Amino acid sequence: MNVIKNTARRFLKSIASEIPPLVSDVKVFARDLRIYLSNNIERFLGKLFFGKGVVVTALYKKRGKYTRPIIHLGMSGLAGLSMIIAPIVAQEFPGTSVDPWTIPQSTTSVSASTQGVEISTNFSEDVRGEIVDYTVQKGDTVGSIAAKFGISTDTILWQNNLTSRSTIKDGQTLKILPITGVAHKVSKGDTVYSIAKKYDVDPQTIVNYPFNSFSNDETFQLAIGQTVIVPDGVKPSEVVGPQVARVRQITPDAGTIAGSGVFVWPAAGTITQRFVWYHPGVDIANRAAPDILAADGGVVLAAGWESTGYGNRVIIDHKNGYRTLYGHMQKIYVVPGQGVNRGISIGKMGSTGRSTGTHLHFEVYVNGTRINPLGVLQ
Repeated sequence: MNVIKNTARRFLKSIASEIPPLVSDVKVFARDLRIYLSNNIERFLGKLFFGKGVVVTALYKKRGKYTRPIIHLGMSGLAGLSMIIAPIVAQEFPGTSVDPWTIPQSTTSVSASTQGVEISTNFSEDVRGEIVDYTVQKGDTVGSIAAKFGISTDTILWQNNLTSRSTIKDGQTLKILPITGVAHKVSKGDTVYSIAKKYDVDPQTIVNYPFNSFSNDETFQLAIGQTVIVPDGVKPSEVVGPQVARVRQITPDAGTIAGSGVFVWPAAGTITQRFVWYHPGVDIANRAAPDILAADGGVVLAAGWESTGYGNRVIIDHKNGYRTLYGHMQKIYVVPGQGVNRGISIGKMGSTGRSTGTHLHFEVYVNGTRINPLGVLQ
């Protein structure tokens, strides 16, 4: 019995003598493991932040250039995800056996609306926003090519560094803009306002063109290197001299013309942009910010803020198939449901919404379809 006790005692002593070295080894292992993990994590995070810095710097330098590709990629991803989960979602509704891919697609087109106001604009199916290459064919002239694409001859001459005396040859490649105007490549320091001044247009004209993108839609910031289309712009060398001075239409004093079945001018000022497919109204600019008048008598259908770009706007129903819209006001004097007479003040000209300066955006609708206001104003 004593032998067993002595043996057990010696065994416990031997184990006890081994514990301190073991504890020391564990501490050394834990320290080395911490150092190893710390170093590797630090290197990994360093590479991660370096990569992030490279990507962010590249995107910053090219800001605005990748807006559309990123949006398209995002929409494509959402569409693909929808196709994957649609059958799963359909199976979660007990008692139904509808195959979502067998549901017939509606062919009804939805028109834009504003507080229940059904409006629409008919656009050409051949609308394009990019500059295209055209190979000159036998018998082509600058004039015939311009007529083919619906732009001015000057637009082709300016874009291709040609003059009125230049000749074109079969097989020659010409750059064709989508609309009449000038294409401008943004350089350091360029703004919407400086570009507009350079090409003798109103800044709002550049903003209104739907294929021009901006790094910041609130300030209309441009990205260096991007190409901006300037509708109705004039090449700087062509602006100089009284013989090519541009004549701008000035509206009559608002409300001073008798109606006779047509509309009176809603504001006095300068017409800075006319009715085109991407701008379904006329812009009347006046830095004095005069009151805006009802173009004809009727009932106020809507009055207040509109988030798609009009800012503070008023819509009047004239009860004869016609409706008018007045956008970008800084103040509104009327409320929905209020009756107004021809020539009464309904608000004050401003620059709210998608606007670059004080002006009125004026639209006319006939049975819900926008028409050219200059066709009914006198």
